[in-house]
Amino acid sequence: MDRKVEAISKVPLFARCSKRELEEIARAADEIELPAGKVLTREGDRGREFFVLLDGTAEVRQNDEQIRTLGAGDFLGEIALVSQEPRTATVTTTSAVQALVITDQAFAALLDHLPSVQKAVLETLADRLAPDHI
Repeated sequence: MDRKVEAISKVPLFARCSKRELEEIARAADEIELPAGKVLTREGDRGREFFVLLDGTAEVRQNDEQIRTLGAGDFLGEIALVSQEPRTATVTTTSAVQALVITDQAFAALLDHLPSVQKAVLETLADRLAPDHI
């Protein structure tokens, strides 16, 4: 399986997507290299992109307190693809990082082109928001 597709397939937001749909999502992603110290997201800012770390590490901070360290296979910002909500944390690379990035515009274009991905994402979101019982 292609490295980009494999990384995308591990993101819960895309859990209901078929292999072909995952390949389309991966095609919408750009692979980028970033230096240590690069701010990926800033708490309170509007999110415009989603990241999957392929290699390297990043620090997650809320209210100036470190809450988590991210590494290869971790992802952040998926809610920015479907919501206008502000970022809930600041994420800064702590080493050189290789990552996939999908912008909200690229994702919107993908959903227009491939409604089945839109349906799969909406079903996943509905599952995540639904109460455990009725």
